[in-house]
Amino acid sequence: MASSNPENYKDAKSIYEFSAKTINGEDVSLEKYKGHVAIIVNVASQCGYTQTHYQELNELYDMYGEDKGLRILAFPCNQFAGQEPGGAEEICSFVSKKNVKFDMFDKVDVNGSHTHPLWKFLKHKQGGTLGDFIKWNFTKFVIDKEGHPVGRFGPNTNPKGMVSTLEKYW
Repeated sequence: MASSNPENYKDAKSIYEFSAKTINGEDVSLEKYKGHVAIIVNVASQCGYTQTHYQELNELYDMYGEDKGLRILAFPCNQFAGQEPGGAEEICSFVSKKNVKFDMFDKVDVNGSHTHPLWKFLKHKQGGTLGDFIKWNFTKFVIDKEGHPVGRFGPNTNPKGMVSTLEKYW
C-alpha cells in the first residue's frame, strides 16, 4: 500500500498516495479507486446548491457508475457559512433521504491549517482562478484513471455540466 497522506503533498504523484476516513470512520486507501474516473467534491447539506448537486451527482452515478466505472467521493465540509453543521449520524440520515449511492467520507477541512492532505494535493494540482483555495461548497475535481486531477469545477457548474470532461477519460 502507498504511504498514507504524505505530509509533503507536493511530492505526491496521484490520489492513490492518500487515505481518508469514510463517513462510518473506516480508514480507506484511495488506491481503491485505481483504474476509475472519479469526481471528488466537498458537500454540504444546507447550501443553496445542495438540492441540484446531490440530484445530479446521483444521476451521474446512475448513468456512469456501473457502465463506465465512475466513482464519486463526497467530503462533507462545514467551512462555508456553517452549512454542514451535523455529525456523521446526521449526515448519513440526510444522504439516505437523498438516495445517495456514491461514497461518503468523514467531514474534513478543505482550507486552512487543518486541511486534509488530499485536498492540499488537489488544490496544488488544480489551482483555482483566484488562488489555491476552495471558495465554496460543491467544488468538484475530476480525476483520471491514473489518479491525476485533470479538471476543477466550481459550485456554479452543475455536475451534469462536467460530462464532456468526464467522457475524455473513460
